[in-house]
Amino acid sequence: MRTIQLGTSSLEVPVVAVGCMRINSLEKAEAERFVQASLEAGANFFDHADIYGGGACEEIFADAIHMNDDIREKIVLQSKCGIRKGSFDFSKDHILTSVDGILKRLKTDYLDILLLHRPDALVEPEEVAEAFDKLESSGKVRHFGVSNQKPMQIELLKKYVKQPIVANQLQLSITNANMISNGVNVNMENESAIDRDGSILDYCRLNDITVQPWSPFQYGFFKGVFLDNEEFPELNAQIDEIAKKYEVSNTTIAIAWLLRHPARMQPVTGTMNIERIRDCVKASDVHLTREEWYEIYRAAGNILP
Repeated sequence: MRTIQLGTSSLEVPVVAVGCMRINSLEKAEAERFVQASLEAGANFFDHADIYGGGACEEIFADAIHMNDDIREKIVLQSKCGIRKGSFDFSKDHILTSVDGILKRLKTDYLDILLLHRPDALVEPEEVAEAFDKLESSGKVRHFGVSNQKPMQIELLKKYVKQPIVANQLQLSITNANMISNGVNVNMENESAIDRDGSILDYCRLNDITVQPWSPFQYGFFKGVFLDNEEFPELNAQIDEIAKKYEVSNTTIAIAWLLRHPARMQPVTGTMNIERIRDCVKASDVHLTREEWYEIYRAAGNILP
C-alpha cells in the first residue's frame, strides 16, 4: 500500500489505518483472520483507544496478532486516552495511568503514537506537557497527537508541549464534509458556509499535521453508513458509476475520495469485514480526477456557490 509521512515525524505509514473499535464483536478465530488479512493487504497501522470495549479491544487485538517483539516491529500502534465516564480528563496522572493500561493490554513496551481523544474543557496544558515529557523520556510513547481538536486548542497545547503534534483525528466523510465545504462557501449566506471548526483542515495543512478521518462511511453522528443507503440515491448512483469505471467497489471509491484531497489524509476504517478492509486498501491505487471528486461532492448534497 502507498504510504505517507505522518505529520513531521519520521514515520512512513500506510494511507489507510485499521480502526479496532469493533474488534470485540468478533470471535477469537475471526479476530485472528481479520488482523492477518489486514497485514497481508499492507494495512499494518492499527488505531485503538482505551475506551473501546472498556479496554477489551486492545486485549483482543494483542491476542489476535499474537503479539511478540518480532511482530511489534512490523506494525504501527496508535491509541487514544482522555475520555472517562461522564467527563474528559487530560490531567497528568490520568494520561500516565491510561498509557500504562494501554501498554499492558496491547502487550507492548511502547506506542508509536498517543492521541488525546476529545478536548478536555479543564485541560491544564502544563500537565499535558509534563506527561508527554515523561512518556517520551521513558520510551513509552514515541509520537503524540490529538483528536477532535480545533486550531486554538492545539495552539494552547503547543505553547507548553515541546513534542510535535503529528496527527489530528477528525470526523470526515463524503456526507460529513463541513471542514471542506465551509472553505468552499466562504462569505456565503448558507448552511455550508458556517465554520464549525476554526478552519482546522487548512490549519493542519499549514502545520504539517496529518488529518485522520474517522467514520469515513458514516453520515451524521453514527446514524449509519451512506453506502447502499436509500436515503442517498443520487450519491450512491454517482459512486457506483465511478466504481464501475475503475472496476472497484463503492467502498473503495468512498475512501479514494478522501485520499484524493491534497491534505494527504489517513482515513481510519471501522470495518471488521475482511473483504471491506481489502476494498479500503485498494483505494490507495485509485486516483480520482478533479471532475469525479466534485461530482461525488455535489451528489452528497454539498453545494457550490
